[in-house]
Formats: sequence, structure tokens, C-alpha cells
Amino acid sequence: MQPTENLNIEAFDTMLTPEEIHARLPLSESAAKTVIEGRRTLDRILDRQDSRLFVVVGPCSIHDAEAGLDYARRLKRLADEVADTLVLVMRVYFEKPRTSTGWKGFINDPRMDDTFHIEEGLQKARAFLLRVNEIGLPAATEALDPIAPQYIGDLIAWTAIGARTSESQTHREMSSGLSTPVGFKNGTDGSVDTAINAILSAASPHSFLGLNNQGRSAVVRTRGNGYGHLVLRGGGGRPNYDTVSIAMAEQALAKAKLAPNIVVDCSHANSYKQPELQPLVLKDCVNQITCGNGSIVGLMIESFIEAGNQPIPADLSQLKYGCSVTDACIDWPTTERTLRAAREALRGPLARR
Repeated sequence: MQPTENLNIEAFDTMLTPEEIHARLPLSESAAKTVIEGRRTLDRILDRQDSRLFVVVGPCSIHDAEAGLDYARRLKRLADEVADTLVLVMRVYFEKPRTSTGWKGFINDPRMDDTFHIEEGLQKARAFLLRVNEIGLPAATEALDPIAPQYIGDLIAWTAIGARTSESQTHREMSSGLSTPVGFKNGTDGSVDTAINAILSAASPHSFLGLNNQGRSAVVRTRGNGYGHLVLRGGGGRPNYDTVSIAMAEQALAKAKLAPNIVVDCSHANSYKQPELQPLVLKDCVNQITCGNGSIVGLMIESFIEAGNQPIPADLSQLKYGCSVTDACIDWPTTERTLRAAREALRGPLARR
């Protein structure tokens, strides 16, 4: 008989199981403390038991562990400084969705040369997350591959589901079992309906095919995740963080009988992918809060040591240190100024919420 399956498969490379990688890079006591405290704090913010604003801030993607940890140490010092008003969560994105082709991120291609050493990437990603949490910073990431959370999910405090995957049943089911709060981004056209449906779906129990810690196929049965919330990132060529867009999002959440919890992504379409506009988006959201807005609970900023971005060169030694290889970011001095100004402006208004 002629074969009828795997006709386009070149190879199956055996992977270490989640259990084996956890054993190689075990969760330390200090990292576990950061993860647990980070999740509890975010839950309390979403439950309106903590009046502070959380800010997911960091590089568009991690490509250089040394520069990433340099950034984390700077961010930890700033986090301690603004902790009375802002809860800073480091953006640690290892997976990059692609419209067609391009670098898929640190897990998929850690050597940045199309060799796709995924097992190496998972171990390096886990090692990086351990260091960030041991520094004392909770970490946020985008969940793209439905298997990756089994390898690194115990080190994540907040998860995003992107604009391209909020409509995916696979990602809604996965989110229903994640241990973190989950922010669902509005669709690339700017509509919030997809994200709201995703929040409702993820809040319900699901049963689906997945992978257990021993690397065996399993039927995963979830309880449902009650901490799904909306992330506005703009779309359809226009921003959606203005007061009218926020009010309409609040109405849509109320109609769905969901808590009015909104996170504004200051990047992407909200800043027309111009990083220098991100501080203006954040300032506008701060002004809305000072004028009485009660639904904006979080913000997202793409920030790194150096401003802008760079292409990936054939000779990786030519990479500029601390500069993004995906979306352009604001630099560290701008990040400090922006977050310090937000803290000063929000001290009183957040306390009165």
C-alpha cells in the first residue's frame, strides 16, 4: 500500500518531556515566590482589591539573554521605585506570530539562523525566565504554541493571546487551563467582539487533546479561567484607546456581563507602530484615569535598552546590543521618564478609585 499520512513530514525529532526539562532547570524558591506574588497581585487588581495599575513593559521579543537580563535589572530598580502606584511586569516574549515568514522567536530558532533548535530554545527560554523571576520581576508572555506552556508556564505571571489567535478555539481552550490571568487582544480589524467571545469561552471548562508533563498525549480537562480580560491594541489602521473607543468597549463588556477590565497596548496600531508615540498613548490613558475612568487596569509598552529596531544580519556579531530585532521599541531613558511621570500623575487618582 502507498502511505497516506506524513507525506510532507521530513522528520520527527524526539523532544525532552516537560518533566525532564523541569528537572534540568527546576523552579527555585525565590522564582516561585515572585510568580505567586505576581499572579496574586494581578488577580487583586482585576478584582479591584488593589487600586494600582499594572504595566507590561519590555522588549518586543527576547533574542539576546544577556541584554534581556541587563534590561530586567534596570526594570527591577524602577519597579521598586514606582511600586506604590504601578506594578511593573516584564514583557518576555519568546514566540512571534508571522503573517507570512520571518524569525519566529527565541524558542523556535534560538540561534537566529533558521536551524530551529527548538529543544535548545525551550531550555534557554526557561533558564531566562528563572533568572528574571529570581531578580524579583514577574514575567508576561504571549502564548502562541499550545504545548510550550507545559515547559515554561510555571514561570509566567500574565499571559497575552494575540490579535491573530484570539479567535482560535485551540487558544481559547488552552487559556481556560492556564494558571495566569489572560489578556485577549482585539482583532486586527479593531473589533472587540472576538476578544470578548474568547474571554467568555476561556471562562468555561473545556476538554481537549494536549500533552502531559510526561510527554504523553492526554485529554486535558480544565476548570475555566475567570481572569480573562480585554486588551485594546488598535486595528484596521486606527487606534482604539480614545475615550469613545474605551466607552464602547465598556458597553460591550457590560452587555456580555463581564467585568470592565481593560488593558491598553500602547504599541501596535494604537501608536501606528511608531514607538515614539507610545508615551503619548500612555499619557492619554493616564489623563483618562485622572478624569475618572475606572476601567483601564493595565498598560503595555514595547521598550528596550536602545530605541528602534534592527534587521537580523548574517553575521550575528554585528547585532546592536539591546536593540529589538522585531518591532521597534522606545529606549530605556524614555521608559524611565514615562513611567515616573505616570506614577506622579496617578498617585492620587488611583487611590480614590
